[in-house]
Amino acid sequence: MGLLLIAAIGMLIWGLAGFFEYFTGIVPLIGLQNAAYPSGVQFVHWLLITISGVVFITGYIARWKWTPIAMILVYSNLAVLCTIQTFDFMSEQWGYSQYFTEIVMYVIHSLFLLLSPVSKSHFGFNLAGN
Repeated sequence: MGLLLIAAIGMLIWGLAGFFEYFTGIVPLIGLQNAAYPSGVQFVHWLLITISGVVFITGYIARWKWTPIAMILVYSNLAVLCTIQTFDFMSEQWGYSQYFTEIVMYVIHSLFLLLSPVSKSHFGFNLAGN
């Protein structure tokens, strides 16, 4: 659970830094924008990354029962966006192995949040509705 929290903090920082660069044109430590993506796709990219961090961090701290379901919704949207970015706007920095890895990680994180005793205990979420 701690690794997911660290990842969510990283996603939040990355998303906010991406938005900062997107809106100001000022490059933070490294360039985060991908010139291969249209502006609207880039905006949705930063929005979903930021949302993923906010939802998990907030849900984790509040022990919000619906965090696992909310994260699966966010992960599914990120997976769709990743598919669009990979197959419609493939650039030299992004490939099929990275795409496959990202999709597998979303599935693993989702299964962990839904099925692990640690997650069930922390969030009080149970698929059976009990």
